[in-house]
Amino acid sequence: MTGRTTGRARRAAVLGSPIGHSLSPELHRAAYRALGLTDWTYDRFEVTERTLRPFLGELSGPWAGLSLTMPLKRAVIPLLDEVGETATAIEAVNTVVFTDDGRRIGDNTDVPGLLAALAERGVTRVPEAAVLGAGATASSALAALGRICDGEVTAYVRSPERAAEMRGWGERLGVRVRTADWADAARALRAPLVVATTPAGSTDALAGAVPERPGTLFDVLYEPWPTPLAAAWSARGGEVLGGLDLLVHQAVLQVELMTGVPEAPLAAMRAAGEAALAARAALREQSA
Repeated sequence: MTGRTTGRARRAAVLGSPIGHSLSPELHRAAYRALGLTDWTYDRFEVTERTLRPFLGELSGPWAGLSLTMPLKRAVIPLLDEVGETATAIEAVNTVVFTDDGRRIGDNTDVPGLLAALAERGVTRVPEAAVLGAGATASSALAALGRICDGEVTAYVRSPERAAEMRGWGERLGVRVRTADWADAARALRAPLVVATTPAGSTDALAGAVPERPGTLFDVLYEPWPTPLAAAWSARGGEVLGGLDLLVHQAVLQVELMTGVPEAPLAAMRAAGEAALAARAALREQSA
């Protein structure tokens, strides 16, 4: 896609529902500013599974790409001309790039983004790992762990149905997955790498179970931050990554795919995300 950054104004956006909380506009706009792409714009649109097809049908002209969040990551797949290997494996597209000849190419930057965030902290290989939860992000976590985990991944889930889903993902992705009941989730914290993929509040009760010498925790939440589990983990001296780490690294890859630049400005994008979250926290304090 060399050369996409020059010539004419281009558009990009993030789609989903709800979408008002998304930090993607702040991250992508910061990238455009740092890269000098003054004629590029990035917006957000409330789009549901029902309105996705007509929304895509109306796009034309200067559109370069889209970021997708829930509930659109799977719904968009049949509407694309081509889907990348990673996105196909986990049945989730979070990035759509429009080629110059009008084709729609789907990809997934969550998996390589998660790996890049871990590598930035020096985590490139682990003997085993644990995953808390079994939602859509958990399948991305399994795909990433399949590339850096030498042993078994234990998934802690709340129901037999979720356990079956995670074992199925493991078989599909070539990852050795063992499932355990959520009631035993405190045991997960002993793993050298723990990936928490659950909604806000779900892991709060585990904060008191952090071991004396914890390994690495990757909690995919970014607001409010830190979570009680992340705070307790840091207090014990463990390495902690948060949802902003994942969001920034996957957005870096999106910018590179959409614009064709060889290296997106990671530092500028992270600073923009941190500033946006700080501003939101200040507003919450004022209204409290």
